[in-house]
Amino acid sequence: MAKAILFDVTKCIGCKACEVACKDQNHLPENEDTKLTAVTWNIVQQHGERYVRRFCMHCQTPTCVSVCPVGAFTKRPDGAVVYDETKCIGCRYCMAACPFEVPKYEWASTMPRVQKCIMCASRLEQGQQPACTEICPTGAGLFGEREELLKEARVRIESNPGQYVDHVYGEKEVGGTSVLYLSSVPFGELGFDTNLTTDPLPSLTWYVLSKIPNLVSFGGVMLFGIWWIINRRITLERERVQRQRLENQERDGKSEQQLGTRAMTMAEEVD
Repeated sequence: MAKAILFDVTKCIGCKACEVACKDQNHLPENEDTKLTAVTWNIVQQHGERYVRRFCMHCQTPTCVSVCPVGAFTKRPDGAVVYDETKCIGCRYCMAACPFEVPKYEWASTMPRVQKCIMCASRLEQGQQPACTEICPTGAGLFGEREELLKEARVRIESNPGQYVDHVYGEKEVGGTSVLYLSSVPFGELGFDTNLTTDPLPSLTWYVLSKIPNLVSFGGVMLFGIWWIINRRITLERERVQRQRLENQERDGKSEQQLGTRAMTMAEEVD
């Protein structure tokens, strides 16, 4: 069954224990960042009096997977979206395609890689939960099966009217994600993009790509039509120029003949 993480903004106290656990688990430098970077895969951001944890959303139908030309990204059955640096060619299509702007590039490295949260894939393989949810002292991050977490989110919303916004962010955004959020304030106030489509982005990409053969055919017909019109105009212009040249030659010939006849007449008159 696909796993997921439910993050409840109302329970986060901003202790950043999840940040420390993430860096320790993934052997990342202990520097502090205010946003996701190649060396910070999990970040706790403050918005007024509220704290929200941001990391890879692990989309159900990841755009990063669909655009990667070498298969460096993979969506696993357990929900994690992982990255194989040995396959990566550094095209960074994943960075441009991600609707959440998650993948980051090691610009300062001589052997740069794309870096992001992989939901502690090695821990999942051992039947453990991600380090960030295990260490959370308030239970703001809850790990479990996605469908069960969606039910839990609905129970919290219905059991606490007025405490939560009636929306589970990630349930349907871009086809759904493996990271879900509950909040007491509109998600736009927490820096979330609230204008995302509910359709998986790869399906939209395929829809556009599927139209390319028709566009090419139509474009080919148009180009042929334009070529024919231009070529026809060129042909007609050449014919016009040729007729004009013949007419001029004929007129010049008649003029020379007339001059010759006149000269002969004048010579006879002199004689």
